[in-house]
Amino acid sequence: MSTLVASDLDRTLIYSAAALDLAMPDAEAPRLLCVEVYEHKPLSYMTETAAGLLAELADTTTFVPTTTRTREQYGRIHLPGRAPRFAICANGGHLLVDGESDRDWQRTVAARLTAECATLDEVRAHLLRSADPAWLLKERVAEDLFAYLVVERSLLPQTWVKELAEWADARGWTVSLQGRKIYAVPKPLTKSAAVAEVARRTGAAQTLAAGDSLLDADLLLAADRGWRPGHGELAASGWDAPHVTALSERGVAAGEKILRAFTRAAAAPARSC
Repeated sequence: MSTLVASDLDRTLIYSAAALDLAMPDAEAPRLLCVEVYEHKPLSYMTETAAGLLAELADTTTFVPTTTRTREQYGRIHLPGRAPRFAICANGGHLLVDGESDRDWQRTVAARLTAECATLDEVRAHLLRSADPAWLLKERVAEDLFAYLVVERSLLPQTWVKELAEWADARGWTVSLQGRKIYAVPKPLTKSAAVAEVARRTGAAQTLAAGDSLLDADLLLAADRGWRPGHGELAASGWDAPHVTALSERGVAAGEKILRAFTRAAAAPARSC
């Protein structure tokens, strides 16, 4: 049975130093492999064991990195094993095929955004108008598709994100708080839609998925089986689904556990993981 494995990257398979969550003594800590360097500094890691599992998985399945990162940000990552033929960036806004953004998919996305939701300019203007300079650190637009804020979490009012989410929902947008970043993303811009397109092109018989944030919920719901780590928005909110396994592992250990689960499910789809 051909298997497509679609996985979020940050805080699902790869981890910054701050997100590793290594609770054991240094002598017992797993060996780490750096998979991303930015401005000459190591930025993201996975365990060496996880790296080996991913390399094997890339040889036996259609592995599709599925991220909210822009294409430029994704390009900084060097995953072990065979280079994926397909990758999904900008939360489904770009479908990369052999490293190039697929123009047919770009046109499909653009048509849906025009028809189904408010413009990026309107949403961005509201973000800037309603954010308080006391806690707003940066404002960014990603790929001319969605916007996000970098904030000082300790100063962020507890009700602000909820109020923003209600405002955005009425205009066809969704809001997600991930660490210090608040994302505003058009509802039609989904990882699951892009993954479905890859499954159509490859003829995959089953899809496995993993993710930690609310922006991954649609991906997990659309998959045949899914996994979420013990940290992140989904875990904090208690989100679950019958076919999604909620792991207890947190941090980089969760990434390794997810890859083991992918490997077992791909090798023996009918067997419980």
